[in-house]
Amino acid sequence: MIADIIKALREERGWPQSRLAAQLGITRSSVNAWEMGISTPSTQYIIELSKIFSVSTDYLLGQSNTASLDISGLTEKDTQIVHALVEHLREKNK
Repeated sequence: MIADIIKALREERGWPQSRLAAQLGITRSSVNAWEMGISTPSTQYIIELSKIFSVSTDYLLGQSNTASLDISGLTEKDTQIVHALVEHLREKNK
C-alpha cells in the first residue's frame, strides 16, 4: 500500500514528515494523511516522490517489489563493487 511505502522511505532517511512536506511544498498534515491512508497523493506528487526517493512510480504504487538504485556518478570499479555486494546479499539471504 502506498501509505506504508511512503512512510517507510521517509523513515529510512530519518526525515520527519515536515521535511518531506517542505520538499514537496505541501503541509505536514497532507503527508500525514497519505501515510495514514486517509488520502492518496495525486499523480504529480507520486512523480515527485519517486524523484525524491529515487524509486520508480511502480514501486511507490506497490506494483513492483524491485527498488532501484541510482549509481550515476560512480566509477566502473565502484559499480562492480556495488553489483558484487548485491549478489553476495542475495546468496546470503537464500
